[in-house]
Amino acid sequence: MVRSRAQDPNVCGVTAAIAVIDGKWKTGLLWALESAPRRPGELRRLLPGLSEKVLTQALRDMEADGLVHREVHDVLPLKTVYSLTEFGRDLSEALAPLSDWGHRRLDMLAAGLSAEEGTAS
Repeated sequence: MVRSRAQDPNVCGVTAAIAVIDGKWKTGLLWALESAPRRPGELRRLLPGLSEKVLTQALRDMEADGLVHREVHDVLPLKTVYSLTEFGRDLSEALAPLSDWGHRRLDMLAAGLSAEEGTAS
Protein backbone atom coordinates (compact mmCIF):
# COMPACT_ATOMS: atom_id res chain seq x y z
CA MET A 1 0.00 0.00 0.00
CA VAL A 2 1.23 3.48 -0.74
CA ARG A 3 2.26 5.38 2.41
CA SER A 4 0.57 8.55 1.16
CA ARG A 5 -2.80 6.81 1.72
CA ALA A 6 -2.10 7.04 5.46
CA GLN A 7 -2.40 10.82 5.15
CA ASP A 8 -5.14 11.11 2.53
CA PRO A 9 -8.28 12.56 4.18
CA ASN A 10 -10.44 11.10 1.40
CA VAL A 11 -9.92 7.42 2.29
CA CYS A 12 -11.80 5.42 4.88
CA GLY A 13 -10.30 5.24 8.36
CA VAL A 14 -9.51 1.55 8.10
CA THR A 15 -7.49 2.15 4.93
CA ALA A 16 -5.58 4.96 6.64
CA ALA A 17 -4.86 2.73 9.65
CA ILE A 18 -3.74 -0.21 7.51
CA ALA A 19 -1.43 2.08 5.54
CA VAL A 20 0.40 2.86 8.80
CA ILE A 21 0.92 -0.81 9.71
CA ASP A 22 1.33 -2.11 6.18
CA GLY A 23 4.30 -4.37 5.62
CA LYS A 24 5.63 -7.60 6.98
CA TRP A 25 7.23 -6.32 10.18
CA LYS A 26 5.33 -3.34 11.60
CA THR A 27 2.70 -5.30 13.51
CA GLY A 28 5.44 -7.49 14.97
CA LEU A 29 7.36 -4.40 16.01
CA LEU A 30 4.23 -2.99 17.67
CA TRP A 31 3.81 -6.29 19.51
CA ALA A 32 7.46 -6.32 20.62
CA LEU A 33 7.34 -2.73 21.86
CA GLU A 34 4.06 -3.18 23.76
CA SER A 35 5.71 -4.79 26.74
CA ALA A 36 8.83 -2.62 27.07
CA PRO A 37 11.17 -0.18 25.34
CA ARG A 38 13.73 -2.09 23.30
CA ARG A 39 17.05 -1.64 21.58
CA PRO A 40 17.38 -2.54 17.88
CA GLY A 41 19.33 -5.73 18.63
CA GLU A 42 16.55 -6.94 20.94
CA LEU A 43 13.96 -6.28 18.24
CA ARG A 44 15.95 -8.26 15.69
CA ARG A 45 16.25 -11.21 18.11
CA LEU A 46 12.50 -11.14 18.78
CA LEU A 47 11.70 -11.08 15.04
CA PRO A 48 13.97 -13.60 13.30
CA GLY A 49 14.49 -12.85 9.63
CA LEU A 50 14.22 -9.09 10.09
CA SER A 51 17.28 -7.47 8.54
CA GLU A 52 18.94 -4.41 10.03
CA LYS A 53 18.11 -2.35 6.95
CA VAL A 54 14.41 -3.25 7.00
CA LEU A 55 14.25 -2.74 10.78
CA THR A 56 15.75 0.73 10.44
CA GLN A 57 13.31 1.70 7.67
CA ALA A 58 10.27 0.32 9.49
CA LEU A 59 11.21 2.14 12.70
CA ARG A 60 11.77 5.39 10.76
CA ASP A 61 8.35 5.03 9.13
CA MET A 62 6.72 4.30 12.47
CA GLU A 63 8.50 7.26 14.06
CA ALA A 64 7.33 9.53 11.22
CA ASP A 65 3.77 8.25 11.75
CA GLY A 66 3.95 9.09 15.46
CA LEU A 67 3.82 5.48 16.68
CA VAL A 68 7.36 5.08 17.98
CA HIS A 69 9.68 7.28 20.03
CA ARG A 70 13.42 7.02 19.41
CA GLU A 71 15.71 7.95 22.28
CA VAL A 72 19.47 8.18 21.78
CA HIS A 73 21.58 8.04 24.94
CA ASP A 74 24.81 10.00 24.73
CA VAL A 75 27.19 7.23 25.73
CA LEU A 76 29.88 5.45 23.78
CA PRO A 77 28.92 3.44 21.88
CA LEU A 78 25.64 5.26 21.24
CA LYS A 79 22.66 3.53 22.78
CA THR A 80 19.33 3.83 20.97
CA VAL A 81 16.08 2.74 22.58
CA TYR A 82 12.67 2.58 20.90
CA SER A 83 9.32 2.74 22.69
CA LEU A 84 5.70 3.19 21.75
CA THR A 85 4.22 6.66 21.93
CA GLU A 86 0.76 7.13 23.40
CA PHE A 87 -0.55 7.15 19.81
CA GLY A 88 1.26 3.86 19.19
CA ARG A 89 -0.30 2.37 22.32
CA ASP A 90 -3.73 3.51 21.09
CA LEU A 91 -3.14 1.68 17.81
CA SER A 92 -1.95 -1.41 19.62
CA GLU A 93 -5.12 -1.43 21.75
CA ALA A 94 -7.26 -0.92 18.65
CA LEU A 95 -5.59 -3.94 17.03
CA ALA A 96 -6.20 -6.23 20.04
CA PRO A 97 -9.64 -7.43 18.84
CA LEU A 98 -8.19 -8.13 15.40
CA SER A 99 -5.42 -10.13 17.07
CA ASP A 100 -8.02 -12.12 19.01
CA TRP A 101 -9.87 -12.85 15.78
CA GLY A 102 -6.62 -13.99 14.15
CA HIS A 103 -5.87 -16.38 17.01
CA ARG A 104 -9.39 -17.85 16.79
CA ARG A 105 -8.86 -18.33 13.05
CA LEU A 106 -5.52 -20.07 13.63
CA ASP A 107 -7.14 -22.34 16.23
CA MET A 108 -9.90 -23.15 13.75
CA LEU A 109 -7.39 -23.96 11.02
CA ALA A 110 -5.38 -26.12 13.41
CA ALA A 111 -8.55 -28.04 14.22
CA GLY A 112 -9.11 -28.61 10.50
CA LEU A 113 -12.35 -26.63 10.36
CA SER A 114 -13.45 -24.46 7.47
CA ALA A 115 -14.73 -20.93 8.03
CA GLU A 116 -18.35 -22.12 7.79
CA GLU A 117 -17.79 -24.95 10.28
CA GLY A 118 -15.97 -22.63 12.68
CA THR A 119 -18.85 -20.17 12.84
CA ALA A 120 -21.62 -22.73 13.26
CA SER A 121 -22.33 -22.96 16.98
